[in-house]
Amino acid sequence: MIIARSFSNIFKSFSKSKQPIYLLSLMFLFWAIYEGIISYMTPLIISSRGISEALMGIIIGSSSVAGAVFDFVACRIFKNTYYKRIFMIMFSICLVYPLILSRANTFVLYLLAMSIWGVYYDLKNIGSLDFVGRHTAKDEHVSSFGFIQVAQSVGFLIAPILVGFLVADGLNYRPLVMAWIFLAIAVFFFTLLYFIRDKKAPVDKSGSYGSRNSDWRGLLLLWGDLGKILFPVLILTLMLNVIDSFFWTLGPIFAESLSGVGRFAGLFMTAYSLPSLFVGWLAGSLARRHGKKRTAFVSLLLGSLCLSLIAFIPSAFLMIVSVFAASFFISMAWPSIQGAYADYISETPKYEKEITGVEDFFTNLGYVLGPILAGLIASRMGNASAFSILGFSGIVIASLLLVFTPRRINVSQELAKMQD
Repeated sequence: MIIARSFSNIFKSFSKSKQPIYLLSLMFLFWAIYEGIISYMTPLIISSRGISEALMGIIIGSSSVAGAVFDFVACRIFKNTYYKRIFMIMFSICLVYPLILSRANTFVLYLLAMSIWGVYYDLKNIGSLDFVGRHTAKDEHVSSFGFIQVAQSVGFLIAPILVGFLVADGLNYRPLVMAWIFLAIAVFFFTLLYFIRDKKAPVDKSGSYGSRNSDWRGLLLLWGDLGKILFPVLILTLMLNVIDSFFWTLGPIFAESLSGVGRFAGLFMTAYSLPSLFVGWLAGSLARRHGKKRTAFVSLLLGSLCLSLIAFIPSAFLMIVSVFAASFFISMAWPSIQGAYADYISETPKYEKEITGVEDFFTNLGYVLGPILAGLIASRMGNASAFSILGFSGIVIASLLLVFTPRRINVSQELAKMQD
């Protein structure tokens, strides 16, 4: 604790306004290396034990079923979504996951491991939204998430390359040990972050849904109202997470099957992760010029167009280029839409838990559907065709969202109309 306080004093010499984002980004950089290793290893470990791609997709998808249930329960068990406490719980759970995954040899143990995975990823999203809303101004929300995305992208860029070399001679324990090392570094930076003074004190929001907070039915009704109001951005959230989970479920297996890449099979997933490193810097300025939602929708459309070409490309390295192009555009959508959610929370702070919960529910729904669809489509039509079908689906959804989404979404005003 004394060492952490000393480092915290060093950071005081930097910009006061940006200091918290710098620390959070460093924390997520090393957490992303941990998570990237885990995400790459999970489908390889499961498939190495004789489980089919379809069943593997169901197993991995179950992680987000647990996450979706957790989203709903969290609104009742947490009086507030204070990021310091949320991240402490997240890191504790992260420590346990690799151990259970490596020991799993029955369907029940796999489901337990996936449940743990789903919960800690939810906690990461909840804590991030609270942090940005607490430490940044409204017009900096997208750029803040862009900065965080860049840091995470560096981690997700490094992880597949590390794993590609570590498993080149077969699956072993070394990647999981490496994941724990990077998790420990992330915890160190969280310890520094813990001593940063918050701009806003934690607020008890246990009564945030007014007369409807007396039972679970009231919470369900509020979630339903928020779902109607935020439906377009929630659908985008769903699709983005379907794409992400699709890649992390099928991508490592597809990469290992590509001919002519050898030890560089990890480049496939690196190509998916790399663009976020550059695009995160651009998202803020694009969103300010064209609007957060429109930037996100157009980004999804262009990325899906590139993704739809994969089945028609004969060369493994050209496939990697196509994945890079698709990810370049899709990566712009993430900070743009997260910035929109942060806006809604800042405008309607008493509904922070509920907005975060609904957003995270659709995140989890995407991570339920993505792995299941990846496994089912790949088992019937092949890996390359599965990615193209995913791209065509994104084109349709992005086109519909561009046409039918209202220009302005006012959560508090719309809720007031519904509850009158």
